[in-house]
Amino acid sequence: MASISARRLRKELNEINVEGCPAGIKLLSADNFDTWLFSIEVLGESLYQGEVFKLMFRFDANYPISAPAVQFVVDETRGAPIHPHIYSNGHICASILGTEWSPVLSVSAVCVTLQSMLASCKVKERPVDNDRYVRTAPDNPKKTRFQYDGDTV
Repeated sequence: MASISARRLRKELNEINVEGCPAGIKLLSADNFDTWLFSIEVLGESLYQGEVFKLMFRFDANYPISAPAVQFVVDETRGAPIHPHIYSNGHICASILGTEWSPVLSVSAVCVTLQSMLASCKVKERPVDNDRYVRTAPDNPKKTRFQYDGDTV
């Protein structure tokens, strides 16, 4: 991994270890600078009250210049949140993970943004093209060219 990327991730991990994660977010694993796992819970009254999801960040050598690959973990214990911008394979259609990514965003900021996206959801439903997308989607959500409408984060 490039030294700039490793330095930035080391700094972010240190901040998380010293200051802690935002409320409802917990670092589960950051054994290396390739993949980090978080749990994310929406606090307060929402459609997702009481539900906890796993969120995976994968970093490449160009982080923070390029966005991390971020997706909800789908496994035998938990699926992806049912949300209009989250596919059943865990991929997230959110502009901050694509065209609106900025190197000033941190892992914690992305977690809070996704937590907020879930909290503000008015109806639990999958994206209209979920079945087609999941059949043809690459493993890495960054390889998808999402089309963002005015309703994405």
